[in-house]
Amino acid sequence: MTPQPESILPQSALARLRGGRGPDERLFTSDLSVNEFVLIQEAGFEPLGLVMGSSIYHIGLQPQQWNQSAELSVLTQAMYTAREYAMARMEAEADAVGADGVVGVRLEYKTYSWGDELLEFLAVGTAVRAKGGAGQYRTPGGKPFTSDLSGQDFWALTRAGYQPVSFVLGVCVYHVAHQSFRQGWKTMGRNAEMPNFTQATYDAREIAMSRMQAEAERDGATGVVGVRVSEDNFIWGENAIEFLALGTAVRHNDPGATLPSPAMVLPMQG
Repeated sequence: MTPQPESILPQSALARLRGGRGPDERLFTSDLSVNEFVLIQEAGFEPLGLVMGSSIYHIGLQPQQWNQSAELSVLTQAMYTAREYAMARMEAEADAVGADGVVGVRLEYKTYSWGDELLEFLAVGTAVRAKGGAGQYRTPGGKPFTSDLSGQDFWALTRAGYQPVSFVLGVCVYHVAHQSFRQGWKTMGRNAEMPNFTQATYDAREIAMSRMQAEAERDGATGVVGVRVSEDNFIWGENAIEFLALGTAVRHNDPGATLPSPAMVLPMQG
């Protein structure tokens, strides 16, 4: 059962989202560029407001072995859960304004000086609603779709007969075993592949990618576009690395669905 916005959002957020001069005269806010704003409208959607979700999370202790490459499951779970909390609150804000989806999603993190083991994850995007109000753009679970595509890419996607389903991610925090003295001695002054390092980072990226793909399959998508894989070591030391795979899961429109009429404009850059 999807939680109601009132149960997970502060009253200040609800007051901002539901304020204004009436349902037909509500002032919208957006982090879209002017070009993106125009193209979102040409794609058949109207912006409703800037929505966000936040989670400050304490990272627990993770035991690890110096000489063994392995996933750090405590850290993986913490990083995944914190992002999910931020995303869920952003989706709840979109629900509060009656949105069909959120475009241009950014998922960021920051640290604070008052907590070495605290990370804040922030999800931000622009809530939009289909001008026809048909509601076919929501996910099979009834939630607003989420997408990190630019306004230009979103326009092109809808013109090709596809629609975004969800912003999907896969996480793997992995400890890469330290090089032993013997290994270091053997490669000193020589060109040589480091198979233990290669295999560890390869495995970690594959785990992150497979988890992202599993999220897309769970949401009923037929593919993932705009995939990127990043890595960061945050506060865990040089041999513990987080691999993060991100993308927008998409599906082809139902042949019986009514698409917005084609726009007589070309996508603008910038």
